[in-house]
Amino acid sequence: MTTAKEREVIQEQFQARMNEDELLNCMRCGFCLPACPTYKMSGYKESHTPRGRIAMMKAVVDGLIEPDEDFERSLELCLGCLACESVCPSGVKYGQLLEDARDIVAQNKKYSLPVRMVRKTVFDGLFPHPNRMKNMTGLLGFYQRSGLQSIARKIGFLGLIPEHLALMEKVLPELPSRSELRNRPEHLEPVGMKTHRVAFFSGCLMDSLFLKTNDATMKLMQLAGCEIVIPQDQTCCGALHGHYGEKTSSKDLAKRNISAFEELNVDFIITNAGGCGGFLVDYGHLLKDEPEWVERAKNFSNKIKDISEILVAVDFHKKVKLELPSQIITYQDSCHLRNVMKTEAAPRTLLRSINGAVYQEMNDAGHCCGSAGIYNIIESEMSMKMLDYKMEQAKQTQAATIVTANPGCLLQMKLGIEKEGLSTKMRGVHIVDLLLEAVVEM
Repeated sequence: MTTAKEREVIQEQFQARMNEDELLNCMRCGFCLPACPTYKMSGYKESHTPRGRIAMMKAVVDGLIEPDEDFERSLELCLGCLACESVCPSGVKYGQLLEDARDIVAQNKKYSLPVRMVRKTVFDGLFPHPNRMKNMTGLLGFYQRSGLQSIARKIGFLGLIPEHLALMEKVLPELPSRSELRNRPEHLEPVGMKTHRVAFFSGCLMDSLFLKTNDATMKLMQLAGCEIVIPQDQTCCGALHGHYGEKTSSKDLAKRNISAFEELNVDFIITNAGGCGGFLVDYGHLLKDEPEWVERAKNFSNKIKDISEILVAVDFHKKVKLELPSQIITYQDSCHLRNVMKTEAAPRTLLRSINGAVYQEMNDAGHCCGSAGIYNIIESEMSMKMLDYKMEQAKQTQAATIVTANPGCLLQMKLGIEKEGLSTKMRGVHIVDLLLEAVVEM
């Protein structure tokens, strides 16, 4: 709960920092309403729409309302999926307004001690430090392999935590060993004729919890003729920080990544996580107020490509035979891959090229699954409503495999499969893992 003094400071910061031209760019037409997941799942409350949130931001700037608990709650409940931007006829940059508003609130209120400790641990102590991420993954891997996981389940320890968190523990991938985490490549040669020289943005979660998916990504790029450079001094993309009110930290991380990649002389920088890619392509805006960085940021962002885009561009699906046992597969869009990077067709093109598999489009595939970074942890009730809706659409496809292109989406869909009791009939898999599984021959 904010104090009167904190609300006064927040209001002053809104007046000083919010982009009033962008606030006024919203015509209040309502095109965003049908696209907004929280509008539908909250019982059609105007305050939980992009239009409503922008109206409240403008009212705070104009001094018509205070940035009180209801205002904060509206900002907190937004997933940041940016489906609204894709349908907005005025091109309102809602995501940028949301990030600025959250940053102002977060930097000018005093959180409770437990919340401060969690934020400090996550935003400062863990994600900016790749080695710490790997150490954490190593401990979780030991937990899986040592028998501690089996013991914890048998004695009912997981019953002491919320059900959705217990299910998350169950759907964690098979984690790599400490030696696998340490021995990461820095340069890989292409298989066959070289098509491109690329750099790989390996990420933080992807190069720890999802290390095997990163390995699959690099193998596919090699098969596609890519020479690959993997800079060892890259770090977290900063998306989590940027989305949750830690903008200064996200800028620091962006600068570290730009410095790590800008001298590599590569055609593209490849990502395999929609959430990361959606933030990386916006570095130019993130650093727009820093003259010594803004052009460097734009040059960096202009090279960002999702793995599916580069595979389609080099006709990987035509040059490599892809085959799976007979099954129906469907695809769950990553919000930021679809709404920010505008990558919608490429994953579907690849999936439709797999022999033996029948691709079935999911109804409302672009609707957020409810993962949204750490949203499924801090806003579990709304997140589970999103997931229940998404699983209804998935079940209608009768698919045996739900394909995703983002680690958070993957865990969320696996969680949904467990929640629905479908683990013997359905699986969730990252697109690059499925494609490598399907590779038969060049």
